[in-house]
Amino acid sequence: MQDLFSLSDQLIREVSAKFKRYLFHEINWNNRLIGIKGARGTGKTTLLLQWLKQKRLPSNKGVYLSLDDMYFTNHSLLDTGNDFYRKGGKIMLLDEVHKYPEWAREIKNLYDRYSDLQIIFTGSSIIDISRQEADLSRRAMMYELQGLSYREFLKMCGYLDVEAIPMELILENQQDIRDIFPPDFRPLEHFDDYLSHGYYPFFSEDKAGYPLRLRQLVRQIVESDMAEIKGFDIRNAKKMLQLIYIIAQQVPFKPNIVNLSQKSRIHRNSILNYLYFLEEARLIRLLHPSGKSIASPQKPEKIFLNNSNLLYAIAETSPSIGTVQETFFLNQVSVLHRVNQPKNTDFEVNGKFLFEIGGAGKSSKQIKGSSNAFVVKDSLEYPAGNALPLWIFGFLY
Repeated sequence: MQDLFSLSDQLIREVSAKFKRYLFHEINWNNRLIGIKGARGTGKTTLLLQWLKQKRLPSNKGVYLSLDDMYFTNHSLLDTGNDFYRKGGKIMLLDEVHKYPEWAREIKNLYDRYSDLQIIFTGSSIIDISRQEADLSRRAMMYELQGLSYREFLKMCGYLDVEAIPMELILENQQDIRDIFPPDFRPLEHFDDYLSHGYYPFFSEDKAGYPLRLRQLVRQIVESDMAEIKGFDIRNAKKMLQLIYIIAQQVPFKPNIVNLSQKSRIHRNSILNYLYFLEEARLIRLLHPSGKSIASPQKPEKIFLNNSNLLYAIAETSPSIGTVQETFFLNQVSVLHRVNQPKNTDFEVNGKFLFEIGGAGKSSKQIKGSSNAFVVKDSLEYPAGNALPLWIFGFLY
């Protein structure tokens, strides 16, 4: 176990604390059992290491452990936790818990056994702790880490540092928006860069190789992470990848389940479940009709890729600007708000606000006569009447 301590110390020393994700400041770190889930590549590991770094604890008091480490093929988490606690341990950070078969049961045992041991764990966005054999949902405070917002991208790159802007301020107090930003801020200067390569924090490591790494990330999620989902047959991973590829060439589209089944060679009775799995893995987003509750997997009105970066990386040809615009809006707004497909406009938010997305020439014809309706334009720098700039929705978190 000493090797695990040494590795933990090394990772904590090396992690940079210059830029912290939005969730770092939203988590109540005083809770004794905290779960952080999110898609692969969004920065969960960095978040844990940054928090433990600021605690300034020796490794026998606070340790970072990745449960996909080879060590856990021959040692149980429960025994490791017992040993750690007996030697004075206080904080255990457990990464990639979905890679360890009995993670929920053994975390529960450690939590119940030691009242002064804090456990913080991370896992794929696909995990549902309420469905685990050892239900942690009543014990753990759960959070989800999204990819970078446009606001965070600008901050990470050193271009701009401002606080998140609530939807209410964007919609109801438009005259104040310009005052939030420095006079020399050009909101569209880096927007295209974000749309193509700014959603996952690892973009900074290799911009040229970013599209390839994204395609590899998709394959890893399908072939590795999704294997942990009950009901997903890993033998269908190739078909799932084909389904993603088909979606990427056509988004956004109203799916024909029979045609989608034939093209992907996935049985039509399984298509809806597989679409649900892909959404849980944060690879796609399903847009459902307004006014309908979603209690179980059902046919969506439209299917989008999760974010515009995936769109650029997977689509064979350059995606249409309209598709990029709608994908960005849905991705950023749905983090904090409920988004549906209304009858005559692009999006309905929180069952109240209507949005029509377009370019500079987009008219308000489709929202004429509708209250709480807005045109969102990609070329607009600041709000003008009921016309809102697309980029501002990247400042919601």
